Amino acid sequence: MVISAPRPQSGNQQNLGESTEKLSDFKQRHIGPNADDIQQMLDVLGVSSLDDLINQTVPQSIRLPRALNLPKALSEYAALAKLKEIALKNQIFRSFIGMGYYDTITPAVIQRNILENPGWYTAYTPYQPEIAQGRLEALLNFQTMIIDLTGLEIANASLLDEATAAAEAMSMSYGICKNKANAFFVSQNCHPQTIDVLQTRAKPLGIKIIIGDHESFDFSEPIFGAILQYPASDGTIYDYRAFVEKAHAVGALVTVAADPLSLTLLTPPGEFGADIAVGSTQRFGIPLGYGGPHAAYFATKQEYKRQVPGRIVGVSKDAQGKPALRLTLQTREQHIRREKATSNICTAQVLLAVMASMYAVYHGPAGLKKIAENIHTLTGTLAAGLKNLGYKISSESFFDTIRVQLGSRNLQDILAGCEAKKINLRIFDETAVGISLDETTTIEDVQNLLEIFALGDEFTLPTPP
Repeated sequence: MVISAPRPQSGNQQNLGESTEKLSDFKQRHIGPNADDIQQMLDVLGVSSLDDLINQTVPQSIRLPRALNLPKALSEYAALAKLKEIALKNQIFRSFIGMGYYDTITPAVIQRNILENPGWYTAYTPYQPEIAQGRLEALLNFQTMIIDLTGLEIANASLLDEATAAAEAMSMSYGICKNKANAFFVSQNCHPQTIDVLQTRAKPLGIKIIIGDHESFDFSEPIFGAILQYPASDGTIYDYRAFVEKAHAVGALVTVAADPLSLTLLTPPGEFGADIAVGSTQRFGIPLGYGGPHAAYFATKQEYKRQVPGRIVGVSKDAQGKPALRLTLQTREQHIRREKATSNICTAQVLLAVMASMYAVYHGPAGLKKIAENIHTLTGTLAAGLKNLGYKISSESFFDTIRVQLGSRNLQDILAGCEAKKINLRIFDETAVGISLDETTTIEDVQNLLEIFALGDEFTLPTPP
């Protein structure tokens, strides 16, 4: 009869499986080369030991003159237990920060069969079309989805993230525009991370960035292009038609950074004259993943198809004359076979683009619109409740984000309530905060938010508009 010893508690986990054999196995699996492998490599290099190799290759000036101060080694089981113990110290907060990042619900069928399926997640780009027809079909769906939502004529098969897609739009506009200007207008209502990336990418190109209010910009300084946020970073929905007309009158191209979910309800950028539309598809079923990156989209007019960054999937015919999918137009970053490779295979976030397209297929047009309507309804309920509490909302035109003016209330009191309920909000300054709702938001979340802003006062949850 064998009696198992009781399992040690977390405080004694350094004792779990500390036999030399187990620790050696763990180390060997993760480090790789064994003693024979190392000796073979040393023989090929003509050196006697690893120390000899290091002495010949790594300068003394950059080497640490002492041994690393590391704790005692653990077995794999003990290491995993220790990591779980550390992870349990994390506090899970609900995020209502927005700025282009939203919590979302990944359908279980997409999570299991794409995100967790090595047949999909091990290939970030369709290397050979002859064995990647399924992936190419998913990317063609992605392009079609973006064309439908933006109202533009052509879209690529995704880019890295929204900010870098905006930078690509700026570069493309600079190359296309014929008015010889070197200034690019950036709306102050763009997301801050987008503005930062645009400034960084503009510097080596000699492009001057003009950050300002699109409503008061007078075009007295020539510009080759402009970018607008739709809805704006603070949630406001602007009618950009007048600005687009003025920009076109001076020969400039206009890029609109648009939230694709909002486009199920709002006028598409292509319909009010935008030349380029960019944005993030993260909220189409892509988990937040510590902030990104997430697949961006890039759409434009047919006449600019040769200048589109990234790759484009097109419908062709195979050797038997049957319909087949392949990369087409030979746009930049599209030579992906080994001897012709010109791009990082991860830059297009193809796995995440596939997930976003499948999310759209899963819900369908009516389902996407219903999600957007639910979010907007909850946002309207929250805005009405805040007004009843005496707060001012910066704009009456919004989709999922509102900017709340605190008035005489103290920001620190609001933040204390947020911490107590484990909620994160966006802080504009001492006088205003931003709240962005998403697909996961419930009426209970709205109730919690109103309790925070009530600061202990009684209130009634408004009837949804």
